[in-house]
Amino acid sequence: MPNSCDLTIIIVNYNTRDYLARCLESLAGISSISAEIIVVDNASGDLSVEMVGQHFPEAIVIANAENRGFAKANNQAIAISQGRYFYFLNPDAEVRKGSIEAMISHMERHPDVGLAGTRLVNPDGSDQSSVESRYPGQKHAEKEMAGLKGDIAWVLGASMIARRMAIVNVGGFNEDFFLYGEEQDLCLRLRRAGWVIGYIPDAVVLHWGGKSERDYLPADVWEKKFRAELTFYRSHYSIRAVRRICLENLIQSVWRIVSLNLTLPFYAEKTLLNHKLDKYRVAFRVVLQTQQNRGHRGCHGSRGARPPGDDHLLDCW
Repeated sequence: MPNSCDLTIIIVNYNTRDYLARCLESLAGISSISAEIIVVDNASGDLSVEMVGQHFPEAIVIANAENRGFAKANNQAIAISQGRYFYFLNPDAEVRKGSIEAMISHMERHPDVGLAGTRLVNPDGSDQSSVESRYPGQKHAEKEMAGLKGDIAWVLGASMIARRMAIVNVGGFNEDFFLYGEEQDLCLRLRRAGWVIGYIPDAVVLHWGGKSERDYLPADVWEKKFRAELTFYRSHYSIRAVRRICLENLIQSVWRIVSLNLTLPFYAEKTLLNHKLDKYRVAFRVVLQTQQNRGHRGCHGSRGARPPGDDHLLDCW
């Protein structure tokens, strides 16, 4: 029955068994609130499901026969959850003592907040960039953002607490997203429904980052991120805005490919420049394919992930 406990902790896992074990260990000892833990495993091949069953039998496990992606997996957990609040947590994260209580306290004191992020730190204790005041490509879509509440646009999805009412009312996660961009999309839909996005600095979570994608080539990861951004634009921006973004990306990617190729022979260490070249080649190819596939509709079509810092595919160009 919904609301029969204070908090549902939802962890979507894909081949991160050892990190998942540390994540679940960090959640042990929560006694001041009633909580349930749901682990959704997306067909991991590293015995993650067996590890949870053996060492964390209190956790509810949904074992998918295929990788259903981040959005669908979260919605699976939401469908069987009982908590008044949802806490969406990455498996490569570890929650510091007292952070869960700080999250609940913050949400109780701020009833206008539909979803809030927490402070994320690197293994060395330095802060990660986890709060953003603007959406990717927003300079082309200011009219679409008029009237939104609050100063925070979105928070990194590695650690987010949300009200059940707010999430259910907007229909959960947008399953057009497979991986990356879900938090941008969810935060914008919540703001358009009248909620504020918050931030809880007293809740500290160590985030290793990118562990489910560590076996993929950088170019493959960039393609997933860029396709997620295009999905975000098509979901929320006007046709005119999306076409401007696509054109800008094509022009900028061509310019960067040419300039980097001219620069490459003068560098002894070419690895970083080759990674940048891969990124811009992916951007060019993905946008061009999207335009060709959609014909006269340009980049616009069906119904967001921005990585932190320099990883943004538009603003870093």
